[in-house]
Amino acid sequence: MAAPCSGADLGLRRAAAAEGRRWIGTPYCHQASVKGAGADCLGLLRGVWRATLGDEPEPPPPYSADWSEASGDERLLAAAMRHLVPIDPRQAGIGDVLLFRMRESAPAKHVGLLVSEALDQGRIIHAYSGHRVCETHLTASWLRKLAATFRFPERGH
Repeated sequence: MAAPCSGADLGLRRAAAAEGRRWIGTPYCHQASVKGAGADCLGLLRGVWRATLGDEPEPPPPYSADWSEASGDERLLAAAMRHLVPIDPRQAGIGDVLLFRMRESAPAKHVGLLVSEALDQGRIIHAYSGHRVCETHLTASWLRKLAATFRFPERGH
């Protein structure tokens, strides 16, 4: 039995952060994933995946702006568990993926890319409605919403 993937090496994680920064200024566009033309938070993550790891592991299903809220389904968290490597938030560093719950007890439905060396240095790149892809501080408010932390898989997994 093969050993589980431990997650991307530091070089790949730095490349992911650098790619995320290349998306800064991309207009927000729901369900889009085209650098410079339009992206939502998932589209940004998908674009970083394509640039650093290659083909996406699965196409995302259509989703509405309020997806999973009525059903409570953890669709984003489930997809992250299928394709990313869960890590302890205390181990999070540059290039790691952060999932957020926008309301307590609501499903995780926002994603950002950590671009600082650790959570306590707090800089993320993300996209959200009404704003272009941007780099912002990971404030105490965002940290309270943190649902899970992940690392990209090693290449070839």
